[in-house]
Amino acid sequence: MDNKAFFRGGRPRPLVMGILNVTPDSFSDGGKWNGPEAAVRHAFEMVDAGADMIDIGAESTRPGVVVPVPEAEELSRLMPVLERLMPSLDVPVSVDTYKAAVARAAVGAGVSVINDVSGLVDPDMARTAAECDVPLVIMASYGTPATFKTDQISKDAVYYALAFIRERIAEAERAGVDADAVITDPGAGFGFDAAQSMELIRRSSDFSFGGRYPVLVGPSRKRFVSTLYPSMDRDEATAEICAVAAEAGADIVRVHDVARTVRRLSRQD
Repeated sequence: MDNKAFFRGGRPRPLVMGILNVTPDSFSDGGKWNGPEAAVRHAFEMVDAGADMIDIGAESTRPGVVVPVPEAEELSRLMPVLERLMPSLDVPVSVDTYKAAVARAAVGAGVSVINDVSGLVDPDMARTAAECDVPLVIMASYGTPATFKTDQISKDAVYYALAFIRERIAEAERAGVDADAVITDPGAGFGFDAAQSMELIRRSSDFSFGGRYPVLVGPSRKRFVSTLYPSMDRDEATAEICAVAAEAGADIVRVHDVARTVRRLSRQD
């Protein structure tokens, strides 16, 4: 994939990445799409609703997941869906995983982006992305789902997140990842409280590091969304936050409710 051409194509709105959870325990829709047929059907529903790409994950990333999903189990959830989905889907697919072996298998099945919410906790992840020659999302993070905690970063959130991502980009580039293959994610909602998360989103353009990298923002249905917009349901509030992200320079927004987000962003075109 030509990362620059696709993610920074001068569109009037950010790309909308539809979330496809094939897990029994996702924080928002666990179990709903964890059968291959249901998952594939939902992926096409999101594309019909306007999704520019699909992000598929087979391990919940909600904070405090006590037991990590073994690699073999993650693959057993993921691969049957990819085998059915990839031959007929005409938008790019990313895999949401922090395990390099899972990422490599997913790319082998046709996935074209690795979305690592752990910030490269697996020492082989950057090398895997380089060898597979696919874009890599690097998120400001405090580890894996088992070690995530909410509201744990007390210092300046933007300073911390920028420093974290800068270090991980350097690590990725040392492993052979091309600069044009890096996507950054400020990590809103992962260790940051509501005010910090919103500040990260309002500062989205900072995470492009002067326009070098596309920026992904993923607020969808997270706890801080309801804190910031208590009178709205989480999908409506998510769409509002995505509109803020769009104004702030985000290139990609990752959401569950694609249709509502597309409608909200279309009002800004």
